[in-house]
Amino acid sequence: MSDEPPRPARPARAPAHAVVAELERLAASLGLVRLGVTTADPLPDAQARLARMIADGRHGSLDWLASDARTDPRLLLEGARSVLVAALPCGPGASPGAGDQLAGEVASYAQGADYRPALKAKLEALVARLGEVVGRPVRARLCVDTAPLMERALAVRSGIAFAGKSTFAIVPGVGTWVLLGAAVVDVALPAGIPLEDGCGGCRACLDACPTSAFVDAHVLDARRCISYLTIETDVPVPEPLREGIGLRAFGCDECQRVCPYNHGAAPRSRAPELAPRPALAPLDLLATVELGAAGYRKLVKRTSLRRASRAALARNAAIALGNTGDRRGVPALARALALDPKPLVRRHAAWALGRLGGPDAVLALEAALRDDADPAVRHEAKRALAAASSAAVG
Repeated sequence: MSDEPPRPARPARAPAHAVVAELERLAASLGLVRLGVTTADPLPDAQARLARMIADGRHGSLDWLASDARTDPRLLLEGARSVLVAALPCGPGASPGAGDQLAGEVASYAQGADYRPALKAKLEALVARLGEVVGRPVRARLCVDTAPLMERALAVRSGIAFAGKSTFAIVPGVGTWVLLGAAVVDVALPAGIPLEDGCGGCRACLDACPTSAFVDAHVLDARRCISYLTIETDVPVPEPLREGIGLRAFGCDECQRVCPYNHGAAPRSRAPELAPRPALAPLDLLATVELGAAGYRKLVKRTSLRRASRAALARNAAIALGNTGDRRGVPALARALALDPKPLVRRHAAWALGRLGGPDAVLALEAALRDDADPAVRHEAKRALAAASSAAVG
């Protein structure tokens, strides 16, 4: 007989499907509406679509989309075996009240606190529970818009959603009002089964786009997309697209609002952490067009609006004010044209004044044409002055 003390028994490993079921229960208790599992294998179809988008220039200035890691989770974590895909409900959010002409629209997901910390914390809890169930530490890479990974394509492959024609992931029973996060893990888990396409002949999202950003089903030209224009860029918005932006000051929900999957009988849920903030739902366009550095920091603190610079938000507010047709916006726009340090803001303030017209708009544009040191601002003011002068009698 051996004198060695008996070794402690290893905890029994749960069957793989039981592990997934345990994670799904935890996900539901965390407020996630879906949890999917897929392999860490590459996404060849998504890679091909992305390559075509970049080759056609439809990605605009989003050069980071070219990263190989976006379509190959294995490049993000050594030993990657599976990907957990979590869906957090985000809306719909609040919309400006009818007749509130000076209220700007903020995309539903951005009306409350920044979703990334909340979703990351939930993914951390899932990975921790996975380690407890499998009986070992789990190596993981968490991705919540913080790593180059195509969460929507992974959600589709995991079987929790299908790809909508708008490029949004559509979760049956929930719709498109979800935010996705992923955890690449070194644990092999049973993968979900992809869903059948659910769009059929519907093209509501394609036809509703205010700036005609859809080339075709599943094919988006970011350069025309309002979310791209108002969030991702710090350059002038092409003039032909400005009217289509309407009152949208940060992002756009139009293709989601018209999706039939977002109009079920059951109310669409929204994570408590993402409850709309009064300052963002709606956004005060008059204050935003004159936003200073301190006001900007206060407005965007712990929100997704941090993705847009101060000048970009003021530019967006100027465009929205120009689209209101409400001359109450003229004094704020005139001050922005005269005083904002960024030519980007002054250019769009001039355009908006030209849209609104009236004697005060004409005076502000004449001053800019005479005094502004930036030739692009003077050019915009000259064109706007012609429009404002013709409308001054209105």
